[in-house]
Amino acid sequence: MPFRIIGDIERVETIAVGPSVRERRRLAEEYEQGQQRRAQWRKRKGFAQVELPNGTIERAEIHWYEAHGIGRKEFKIKHILI
Repeated sequence: MPFRIIGDIERVETIAVGPSVRERRRLAEEYEQGQQRRAQWRKRKGFAQVELPNGTIERAEIHWYEAHGIGRKEFKIKHILI
């Protein structure tokens, strides 16, 4: 579901690092072209205001992957908070 993050992501936590990131091989193939050494991928979560495709603004728990030198990739909404 496409969405836009509005403002800052708050209460950021790391939920998996290195071998615990199950998607690390796919992430490396997709985002590490030309890198001299393998990136240390992390799966992270946080809370932010998001704008949904229909224009509504909700508070949501979001998850994403990130690595130093590559940045944040593949954001997804895990839960819409009420």
